[in-house]
Amino acid sequence: MSTQQNTPDSLPSSSSSPSAASARPSRITLVAALTAVEGVALVAGGIYMLVMGLLGHPESPQQAEMGGLTLIALGVIPLVAARGLLLRRSWSRGPALITQIMGLPVAWTLLRSHGVLIPTGILLAAMVLTSLYQLLRPTTIEELGIRRPGTTTPDA
Repeated sequence: MSTQQNTPDSLPSSSSSPSAASARPSRITLVAALTAVEGVALVAGGIYMLVMGLLGHPESPQQAEMGGLTLIALGVIPLVAARGLLLRRSWSRGPALITQIMGLPVAWTLLRSHGVLIPTGILLAAMVLTSLYQLLRPTTIEELGIRRPGTTTPDA
């Protein structure tokens, strides 16, 4: 075991992420955190549906189990996207955007319901709109190393 600490001087200088020398921008960390929260919520809902389908008494156990597995699979997508955003991978923006776009109708449905679902809809709408705004900003696109159409690389 080494007693050497990971200071900026002791870290390797080569990395596969863009702008490795600079710190990760807070906007990317924010979007990754919001996307991860959405992924965890989907996985938790899927596990609940799956357990209730197996142990509970739903009208259709097969539907409950399949719904649970579907939610778990859908929850993995934003979790992987959040990890990619934290690592500043350009591919992660697409799944994160799709997750946020899918959250818009869910938030709208919650907002049009009643009771405790309305504050949940407000929270989800705020998370989705914040994430969409940050993901669509030109500075975020640049920081993820995504080239705009019509631009050429310096070595081309």
